[in-house]
Amino acid sequence: MKTPPGAERTDGSSVQIGALVPLTRPGWVEAGRHLLAGLELAVRDVNGDGGIAGRPLELVVRDTAADPERAAAAVDELARLGVAALAGEYHSVVARAAAARADALGLPFLCSSAVLDALTEEPTEWVARLAPAQSHGWQIYADFLLDAGHRRIAVATQPSVYWASGTRILRDHLAPRGGTVIELDMRTLTPTAVCDALVDNGATALLLLVGHPEPAVPLVTSVRRDERLAEVLIGAPAGQPEFAEWATLLGGDGAGIPFLRYLPERLGPLGARVEAALRERLAEAPSFVAFEGYDTVAVLADVLRSGGTDRARTAGSWPGVAVEGTRGQIRFSRTPGIGVRQWAWPPVQVVDRDPAAPDRLRILHAG
Repeated sequence: MKTPPGAERTDGSSVQIGALVPLTRPGWVEAGRHLLAGLELAVRDVNGDGGIAGRPLELVVRDTAADPERAAAAVDELARLGVAALAGEYHSVVARAAAARADALGLPFLCSSAVLDALTEEPTEWVARLAPAQSHGWQIYADFLLDAGHRRIAVATQPSVYWASGTRILRDHLAPRGGTVIELDMRTLTPTAVCDALVDNGATALLLLVGHPEPAVPLVTSVRRDERLAEVLIGAPAGQPEFAEWATLLGGDGAGIPFLRYLPERLGPLGARVEAALRERLAEAPSFVAFEGYDTVAVLADVLRSGGTDRARTAGSWPGVAVEGTRGQIRFSRTPGIGVRQWAWPPVQVVDRDPAAPDRLRILHAG
């Protein structure tokens, strides 16, 4: 791989990492805040440990606002500024646009949180990913539904490559095991109409494959208020209930809604130390997204310390990574059907907010 101009800096200045984060609407701002907190904490720790060969590590942050075009433009700008690598992004469709530009420009990109399997159209050496592929996590979620006795599952969906991919994964995994997926198009249905459709189709579970807070919050409220649906499970594999805003908007109605998160049952010493520091920084319990941010910088710092800031050398280092992260040892490999270097796999849990104490999360299933 040819090294792009300006990738190697020897003037003693800081080593810069470009950070892509959704910090304004319509981006998921709370997720962006947690992701950035993890990135920033790791940079602080790296610099406290001597930086990169004596040079301070610096984040150059750009707000993607969940806009693929804005993210692609940010990648162009960051490449011109001479960053050594890219980090971050939460939204899968945005990360896909960033990955395409990073690949085209020869800029290493370690994706923190986006899970869409097809992060790139073709295999690339420039992009690696920490988050598990959607197919991996959502199949674990489907197994949880089957174990809980759910066979007729409705999905409330909106137009999106991400939601369409999730629906396909669920259908392909459930159908051979006797499960049925019923699609409810939120472009045409009101929350009340969704309730009627659940009754008409005999669904025992409704999965929220929709944006937050609209229309996820009014959907939950409508289902919870409908006496006909008292036994229907509401689920959110994409993780909408992970953040405190969910509990603030829905209170008790937001509890008992299983979602995916990527944490081990128990954190090791590093994870526990980082959790305490993140809690202080965020003034609330850190989500798994904050840990993903921390681990992203930990991996990039290790690569940059061992191989320098040459971009091609960084991208060529993915196969040799062996970094102890907050959630286990991180290694990258080639996974069938996925075009980027992938950590296979981070820990995966299905959890919900405890109805008896909505601020507390319960582990329901692990994969």
